[in-house]
Amino acid sequence: MAQQYNNPNAQNIKKRYAVLVFIKGSTAPLVLYVKDAQSLYDEIIEKMQAPKPLLIEKDTEGPIKKACFISNQVSAVAIQEEQYV
Repeated sequence: MAQQYNNPNAQNIKKRYAVLVFIKGSTAPLVLYVKDAQSLYDEIIEKMQAPKPLLIEKDTEGPIKKACFISNQVSAVAIQEEQYV
């Protein structure tokens, strides 16, 4: 924390948000970078509550360029804030 005050690049620190999708049986979550993380989070939650399994397919901006999964295979969803320069 003290380094942040002594760091000349501290004012260049930006925040980005990722949606983490935890798939049943997988050890690591899908980390999806999108422009509107809250919107994607809400969409996934809504589709998880649907009575029938739904296909979720998204184009993303991070290392994963496109993701596709079935709504009934999602065990949890989270929004993660990351800081970068």
